[in-house]
Amino acid sequence: MIVQGKSVQWWYARGKAWAGMAVVSLCLLSLPGFTQLGQAETGPGKPQRHLERAKIFLAAGDYRRAVEACRHHIDEDPSAASYLYLTYVYHAIDGYLEHLSRQDQWVKVGHLYLNLAATGTLDLVDPPDVLARIAKEVIQGSVRQQSDVTAAMAARLDEQVVARLWKQQTALREAQPDRWWSLVPEGWGW
Repeated sequence: MIVQGKSVQWWYARGKAWAGMAVVSLCLLSLPGFTQLGQAETGPGKPQRHLERAKIFLAAGDYRRAVEACRHHIDEDPSAASYLYLTYVYHAIDGYLEHLSRQDQWVKVGHLYLNLAATGTLDLVDPPDVLARIAKEVIQGSVRQQSDVTAAMAARLDEQVVARLWKQQTALREAQPDRWWSLVPEGWGW
């Protein structure tokens, strides 16, 4: 059969090609970071998205994801400020641990350890287990070491930015001594 000079097979093949392209387009649209027909999001706002997520994770006490979000921010927008933001998250973990130990809330220290150690559903059948007081020492030693490293990297890039941002976080610590680790200084624009 011929329709407008084209065979049925031609129309069928053309329809399959369009259907295939539609499926590929829908798949691309469903991927994180893609907008219309596979165009990646670009522009100055995208790295900011990681900091917005980090702020929410800090408020929720999900420190593993806060660290991951700040690391993603460094990957996409490396700067003295981005390294300092990661340093701040490490300090927040340390401050939260200190607060919990002063309050004698060792179960919550264990929960923090699980949050930092858990990586997926495998942890449901093979959970990491450690004593809370040991976990506190292990976590604090690690975050203090990592914060020293990232702070040094930030200072190597721009000492003036580090000084300015550190004044803002110091003011937050003084204003909110019992919960600064779940907040971000307002001037940072997260």
